[in-house]
Amino acid sequence: MKKEVVKKVQTIDTKVDKMRMLRKDSDSLKVRENVFDEPTLKTLYTLSNKGIIEAMGGSISTGKEANVFLAEGESADVAVKIYRISSSTFNSMEKYILGDPRFRNIRHAKRDIIFAWTKKEERNLIRAKEAGVRAPEPIVTERNILVMEFLGKDEKPYPQLKDVTMDKEQAQKVFDTIIKYIELLYVKANLVHGDLSEYNTLIDPHTIEPILIDMGQSVTLEHPRAQEFLIRDIENIVRFFRKYGIKADSNNIYSNVREIKRNEIQNSQS
Repeated sequence: MKKEVVKKVQTIDTKVDKMRMLRKDSDSLKVRENVFDEPTLKTLYTLSNKGIIEAMGGSISTGKEANVFLAEGESADVAVKIYRISSSTFNSMEKYILGDPRFRNIRHAKRDIIFAWTKKEERNLIRAKEAGVRAPEPIVTERNILVMEFLGKDEKPYPQLKDVTMDKEQAQKVFDTIIKYIELLYVKANLVHGDLSEYNTLIDPHTIEPILIDMGQSVTLEHPRAQEFLIRDIENIVRFFRKYGIKADSNNIYSNVREIKRNEIQNSQS
């Protein structure tokens, strides 16, 4: 993000620290108490001191539990995902937390759960990428903030799958790739995305390649609802691609993924 195009600079002063945030315009970044509370500003200041974030920019997306902002990093733009401490409810998180062995030793205080959730998303992204899935490259986590690769160009994020128009050949390629990603997550990373849909998939407009995002809720295979989430992920993708005339059987895909995993286990034991 180039400083010369930034139209307005707003300085946020807190009693604990000062965090300068560069804004493209008066509406692109509304600093609200439920996002930029005092602990979050302190964390941003820490990241700034480390040289990870040089300036904050406009909002990329707003979700149920987190906001994602564009930021200027040391050498390139980055995405900064801030899980809201003050306003988060755990209605959407609870079904993923309960039964996840990674939360067994976490205290039940909201702040501790959010910190653990943020770290879990970083680890899930690392595992996904190591398995061969295209996903954002995580850079660092600090308390309730995840800094990661910005997926976009000229300060504009790549579009969501739901907003992309493709011909049938392109759609088939994207569909096949996403199904392969589901398989790689399950077989190689021992993960299920858990909330996969046309909303949590970006498309690289240059290569028409899908990119999986929002992996904070991804669960390990030990989770008691992992199979339920896997089936739902598959059904969501199959449903979306029907509009392109792509016919696929969710049950067959599920069975194939499970069979590949069984073979992988057997081969590792032989």
